[in-house]
Amino acid sequence: MSCFPVQGGLILQGANSSCRNSTMDSQRVMDYLTEVEVAAEDVLADKQQIVDLDARRNRNREAMNALRNNASDNGNYKVKVCFGNMFIKFPKESTKSMIQKDQEQLEQEINDLRKGLKAKVNRLNDLQGKPELRGYNLSPLTGDELKAMNSILKR
Repeated sequence: MSCFPVQGGLILQGANSSCRNSTMDSQRVMDYLTEVEVAAEDVLADKQQIVDLDARRNRNREAMNALRNNASDNGNYKVKVCFGNMFIKFPKESTKSMIQKDQEQLEQEINDLRKGLKAKVNRLNDLQGKPELRGYNLSPLTGDELKAMNSILKR
């Protein structure tokens, strides 16, 4: 028995339907590979977005340090701030508060992406038949937990 692929299906010769089964098997393999590829692309996209947001956070940190190190502490002092392709003079204090708000928003976005990334990596590992990563879902101790641990260890 032989199978010949043609546009729109297969031409089967013979009474056996093994070509039909192999076509269904190959379709299942293609569906699986597509699902794994989509999951991997999703993980890579989130990682890249974290890198981009982190670079923006570093630029904001540099700007905050430049504002702190500026010799003029006059409250009316204005600094030039770049918005897109133009510079605008803003009061120093309002510029600091804008950058601080942006930093907080970036921190939140990065943390949300990292939390979501853990689930996506676990899903990708599950699709690939790999075991779940151990120690990957750890979170840092809170201040109260740290104080409690220190008091226990000092006894």
